[in-house]
Amino acid sequence: MSKKKGIVFSGARPTGRQHLGNYLGAIQNYVALQKDYQCIYCIVDIHALTTMESTLELRQNSYEMALDWLAAGMDPQESVIFIQSHVPEVTELHTYLSMVTPLGKLTDLPTFKEKVRQHPDNVNYGLLGYPILMAADILLYRANYVPVGIDQAPHLEFARELVRSFNFRYNTNVLVEPHMKATKVPKVLGTDGQQKMSKSLNNHIELAATPEETTKRVMTMVTDPARQRRSDPGNPDVCNVFSFHKIFSSPEEIEMVNRECRVAGIGCVDCKKLLAQNINKHLEPFRARRIDLDQKPEAVMDVLHDGGKRARVLAEETMVLVRDAIGLPSTK
Repeated sequence: MSKKKGIVFSGARPTGRQHLGNYLGAIQNYVALQKDYQCIYCIVDIHALTTMESTLELRQNSYEMALDWLAAGMDPQESVIFIQSHVPEVTELHTYLSMVTPLGKLTDLPTFKEKVRQHPDNVNYGLLGYPILMAADILLYRANYVPVGIDQAPHLEFARELVRSFNFRYNTNVLVEPHMKATKVPKVLGTDGQQKMSKSLNNHIELAATPEETTKRVMTMVTDPARQRRSDPGNPDVCNVFSFHKIFSSPEEIEMVNRECRVAGIGCVDCKKLLAQNINKHLEPFRARRIDLDQKPEAVMDVLHDGGKRARVLAEETMVLVRDAIGLPSTK
């Protein structure tokens, strides 16, 4: 750990099988960070409860997410990979942090207001306290960096404010202010070309899909809306298919599509077929590893259980300091 540049923490809600948006926006970054940082990656199943009406698929979704993470190259030898509820210290820290959190701070966060609009019939305390639990996730492991998108920046700043409030209230420096490590990939649009790729919008392409399923999805992708016929010139600058070509196709293919689309030298159908071929080629090693891992589910769960044990060691170290700083009676 001493050779690493610092501690990175990130968590994701267990939504089951991951899609290209998850892969490009987060998972690739998770894998890359392992080289230089001590990484702690968490499947945040408690967070999922804030908006989940049924938990029937929660365990399976957590398993599927772990499969995708491991198949993508997240290494349990290099990183701590675990499930949030396996480390109960996080809910203890959440409680202590709530004591130094003004209610107005929570209700003013833009993400809370958005969740209220999305779930008007289920505005529970967990939803309101979500940012405190998120802060507890980060602060419990004394993380130096958190890889997040711009939309999560207010939550990270909130966590930093909580550190200052807690440390000031209890005259300590136990908690560490985390810093934002902005993700490089912008918002990944779905097959509709309009909204962020999402399972709930059914505009996603699953990483673990078969080549045939992937091709079928790609062929439904919206292209340049102004191009109505094969003979019409297109504009790659406004075409979501071309944005994926820039990620998955070779420089020569990108140049060809960019040139030929503008002069109607290539139609949308052929453009999509080429993209589907390249996505499938890119994901072929991932899919092979995933199939192999899925044949050993006990080994996958062993990774998560071992990660939970390692995470608890780190968590308890922090909590000993936190309890002492607060002045709680010793258990010994």
